[in-house]
Amino acid sequence: MPTLRSSSSPSSVSSPLQRAAGGVQRGMSASSSSSVSVPYGERDSDQASQGDSDSLSADEGSDFEDSLRHSVKKRAAKRPLKTTPVAKHPKKGSQMVHGHGQKDSELPPSDLFDAVKAAKSDMQSLVDEWLDSYKQDQDAGFLELINFFIRSCGCKGNVTPEMFKKMSNSEIIRHLTEQFNEDSGDYPLTAPGPSWKKFQGSFCEFVKTLVYQCQYSLLYDGFPMDDLISLLTGLSDSQVRAFRHTSTLAAMKLMTSLVGVALQLSLHKDNNQRQYEAERNKGPGQRAPERLESLLEKRKELQEHQEEIEGMMNALFRGVFVHRYRDVLPEIRAICIEEIGSWMQSYSTSFLTDSYLKYIGWTLHDKHREVRLKCLKALKGLYGSRDLTARLELFTSRFKDRMVSMVMDREYDVAVEAVKLLILILKNMEGVLTDADCESVYPVVYASNRALASAAGEFLYWKLFYPECETRTAGGRQRRRSPRAQRTFFHLLLSFFVESELHDHAAYLVDSLWDCAASQLKDWESLTSLLLEKDQNLGDVQESTLIEILVSSVRQASEGHPPVGRITGRKGLTPKERKIQADDKVKLTEHLIPLLPQLLAKFSADAEKVAPLLQLLSYFDLNIYCTRRLEKHLELFLQQLQEVVVKHAEPAVLEAGAHALYLLCNPEFTFFGRVDFARSQLVDLLTDRFQQELEELLQSSFLDEDEVYSLAATLKRLSAFYNAHDLSRWELYEPCYRLLRKAVDTGEVPHQVILPALTLVYFSILWTLTHLSGSGASQKHLLSLKGRMVAFCELCQSCLSDVDSDIQEQAFVLLSDLLLIFSPQMIVGGRDFLRPLVFFPEATLQSELASFLMDHVFIQPGELGSGHSQEDHLQIEQLHQRRRLLAGFCKLLLYGVLEMDAASDVFKHYNKFYNDYGDIIKETLTRARQIDRSHCSRILLLSLKQLYTELLQEQGPQGLNELPAFSEMRDLARRFALSFGPQQLQNRDLVVTLHKEGIKFSLSEPPPAGSSGQPPNLAFLELLSEFSPRLFHQDKQLLLSYLEKCLQRVSQSPDCPWGPVTTYRHSLSPVENTAEASSQGYPRSKKRRTEGPSRQPRGDASSSQEESLQLNSIPPSPTLTSTAVKRAQPLRGLEEVEEEGSSEPELTQGQPLSGNQRSRFSSPQHFRTLLNPSGPGLGTRLTRLSLMEEDEEELESHNELSEEWQDTDKHSSPSEHGLDLLDSTELNLEVSVPTQDCGRQFRGVVSLGGVVGNLCRCSRRKDRP
Repeated sequence: MPTLRSSSSPSSVSSPLQRAAGGVQRGMSASSSSSVSVPYGERDSDQASQGDSDSLSADEGSDFEDSLRHSVKKRAAKRPLKTTPVAKHPKKGSQMVHGHGQKDSELPPSDLFDAVKAAKSDMQSLVDEWLDSYKQDQDAGFLELINFFIRSCGCKGNVTPEMFKKMSNSEIIRHLTEQFNEDSGDYPLTAPGPSWKKFQGSFCEFVKTLVYQCQYSLLYDGFPMDDLISLLTGLSDSQVRAFRHTSTLAAMKLMTSLVGVALQLSLHKDNNQRQYEAERNKGPGQRAPERLESLLEKRKELQEHQEEIEGMMNALFRGVFVHRYRDVLPEIRAICIEEIGSWMQSYSTSFLTDSYLKYIGWTLHDKHREVRLKCLKALKGLYGSRDLTARLELFTSRFKDRMVSMVMDREYDVAVEAVKLLILILKNMEGVLTDADCESVYPVVYASNRALASAAGEFLYWKLFYPECETRTAGGRQRRRSPRAQRTFFHLLLSFFVESELHDHAAYLVDSLWDCAASQLKDWESLTSLLLEKDQNLGDVQESTLIEILVSSVRQASEGHPPVGRITGRKGLTPKERKIQADDKVKLTEHLIPLLPQLLAKFSADAEKVAPLLQLLSYFDLNIYCTRRLEKHLELFLQQLQEVVVKHAEPAVLEAGAHALYLLCNPEFTFFGRVDFARSQLVDLLTDRFQQELEELLQSSFLDEDEVYSLAATLKRLSAFYNAHDLSRWELYEPCYRLLRKAVDTGEVPHQVILPALTLVYFSILWTLTHLSGSGASQKHLLSLKGRMVAFCELCQSCLSDVDSDIQEQAFVLLSDLLLIFSPQMIVGGRDFLRPLVFFPEATLQSELASFLMDHVFIQPGELGSGHSQEDHLQIEQLHQRRRLLAGFCKLLLYGVLEMDAASDVFKHYNKFYNDYGDIIKETLTRARQIDRSHCSRILLLSLKQLYTELLQEQGPQGLNELPAFSEMRDLARRFALSFGPQQLQNRDLVVTLHKEGIKFSLSEPPPAGSSGQPPNLAFLELLSEFSPRLFHQDKQLLLSYLEKCLQRVSQSPDCPWGPVTTYRHSLSPVENTAEASSQGYPRSKKRRTEGPSRQPRGDASSSQEESLQLNSIPPSPTLTSTAVKRAQPLRGLEEVEEEGSSEPELTQGQPLSGNQRSRFSSPQHFRTLLNPSGPGLGTRLTRLSLMEEDEEELESHNELSEEWQDTDKHSSPSEHGLDLLDSTELNLEVSVPTQDCGRQFRGVVSLGGVVGNLCRCSRRKDRP
């Protein structure tokens, strides 16, 4: 930007203003002499005539009181206001303050703007200096002030004395507008950079200080405020956004300052009236006539001043606010609403009326977030005072429904302010909010955004809990809550959670109430006393809920962060919060350590209650067992833990118990010896029981139900503890392997026993691998582990064909994990000594894995209902399991364990199962393309070939393209085409190769002998036409030539061309018929100026790209997938076409491209079938607005596909993209790898997209004003 011009005074005295301006000159040489500006053409034309077309009489209800109207008339008689900026008469001499020494030829550049921008000096000193210069030369001083506002707008022009004397305001503004022709769209209020960051605050401070310094002198003594107001009013009605924005801000801040002056005048008048009455009520001998006369004169003077100020305010309100509060620019609307709110708070006697409140009420429906936010904040200032709420009854009755509905606003910060506003209404206006209004706020306590949930929790607290639980002394000071009040609080909390039935997890309710009721929730003494009471009169559901509240409050106090799934913007805790957290952790530990064994003893028979109680140990400060000599309570806890483990077989209880024991088994604790002894006792007990029951099973051919249940429960207990503890010394591999071998050989072992036995063998292998990975293991131990792993894989492979689906799925999951762990990735990172353990699956195992996927994952589930029934929950769990299976298979593909061609069986279901697995398949597509772009494109074509061949075998060639299944294939092809992304030049060779291979496939089989029909695969050309928009113009021409050459080998009647050929030719036509496309009802593409790729050097094409543009053979179908097995006969008839490969046209990248030769429209057939709408729970919001510049109409109908592969420009190997064995992002498939040092489950997972969204996320209604 040009440099800001400023000139210093020749005086040797360095004033604050001059010092600031000098600093600006030295440090801001990049600033503009005329500031920054917007183009003259970039104006809001739709707002231009808004202020002109609406006369002031259109808003008659927005006047002040009658006294204000009277004051305006008086001022109009004395000095007419020029509030209308369009039709002004030239200024009269009486309206100007004439100077005596100012030259009319040129105005010296003012330092006022530079000083305000620099903000290096005190604003009061700056204003005082300007006032001194104004008193010396009023013309020059006032003109300097005007040019300050002009420069603050970003205009490079100046108002000269000659212009100000001879031109009206409208002519001045028109002249300045003509000079407002900067190329940049920024102006001082919106300009980026550190030099402009604080300008708005300094600008507003200057206006405020100016009025404050003039309020006792110049404001009433000839200061030309009317001319300034008239100029600001005219600028606020300008079409130039910079003029309108800056002048509106200045006018509103000026109005706010004048409101403060009016308020002071009102107070002075009241004081004067009281003094006059007191003096007049004195006796005749004590009354002073001179005093009364002076008070009357003072009151008259104050009345005149008040009338002048009210006239100025009325002019600003009518001339600026009434028109700008509905401006097209949201920043201007927000300024108006913010300022009128401050007027109502500071000068409520004049402004807190319905005639002004209506503007805030109307703007509550504004479509812009910032404006709605300003409205709510302004109303919070009004409803926060009980003195003002009495005057808001009519407004509240009119706009209450809107304020309540804004709780569900689509913007979180707006919704938070709406809830806080309702809290103030609830506190200060009793009975206004009905039960229905409150019930619309209650569900928000379970919102995913923590700020919103906490605000709703505060509302819930003040509505339900505070009136019943708070007790106060007679003096009004709050004292310590009584135990009865605390019990009442928890009973009310239980009633709300259980009876409302809004959510299943009390942890989110506790987190919502934490900010306002933490002291009550941390009253663990009352909580535990309620649970341990004999006559507590609590039902089973209430007891479970109370235990969940106890665990949630303990977790919140110990960890200090909200539960999973709740979003918070905070990065960490402050030192004070960490101190409170540490103190709370000590307090809860000291209180709960003695009571935890009692709680376990009371609820040990109920698995639903004992599992969360065992989780309490995770939040204790376990060192207190040692420091406070509480070992006896540790002994009691270990006894209760053993009883719970022996009594229950539920996975949740066993996992909680194993984890609790793992926390205590830390060698650093002094009590580690006794805990380790207790663990050994427990495992010995379980192992002995398992050995006895196993011998009975192996020796007898029949077991009753009790024996089967006992053996299965023992195996489940051992499996849960093997997951968290190293049980290798008990040697459980051999007996479990014998059990599984008998199950596979004879089929006499119940499935309840097989499932935990599989898991036990799996953990045994992983713990052995952990031991061998930690040190240099011998070759003998490595080969022994390899043999165990191979034998277990064979067992799992046999279990894939089991009749029980649970066993099949468990075997598939364990196989996926083991194959991934023992893949070549295990030697990465300096672990080459583990190379003998690397395992590659055989072809039969790969084929069975793919067949299992087809039979158990890609199946059509039943439709979900409302989501609350038991059947719906079961379907959701089944969907989770299927997603887990698919993710495991995709990981094997991406890590090279399975052949990548097997991915075609996954990709071909992309469109049909998009709602269930779309995120996983899309991520697999992205990763596969990063690994090998060329191979991935061939897999996409292979997927379409497989689908087409299956449909051809089922339905036959007649009428194939009219079937619904064929339309679904077209949708899939369209989705595949969009997945190539906007990198047209980068994907050129891939798309050309795909077309050529598709043409070969479509003509690979000749028509039946003796018939005039078309080849059976010819309809495949219609699927291929979906990829035509991704071609360059030159490639389309060469592909047309290649198509004609291939068609010469097939007999075709010239009078009756084949339909698929015609469709494909139309998609490859060099210049498509624009009129025809428009007649179909599709919008035309907007022509954009784009830089064509014609400047790309020919030498940039790599040899691999050139080779990929040549004709290749058909990609072979994978022999390891279930689809390949179903294929009846091989494709034939291609050899005749390939024989003339030497005469084929070469489709290389060397041909130049021009920007105007690109395809602008896709064929109408492209839009024949619409995509099915995606489901609501997959989060398909997109960020990319367009894929191809020439295909806008295609993207408008399929915008949810446009973000695919937007990050796939980066080509790298799996290791470069972090595809390590233990990737740190989650895929919903966990590979449990026990580690030796910590002894707990280590989860290594690979990123393949998120799982189904958090089921407890609160759905939000979008409130569009």
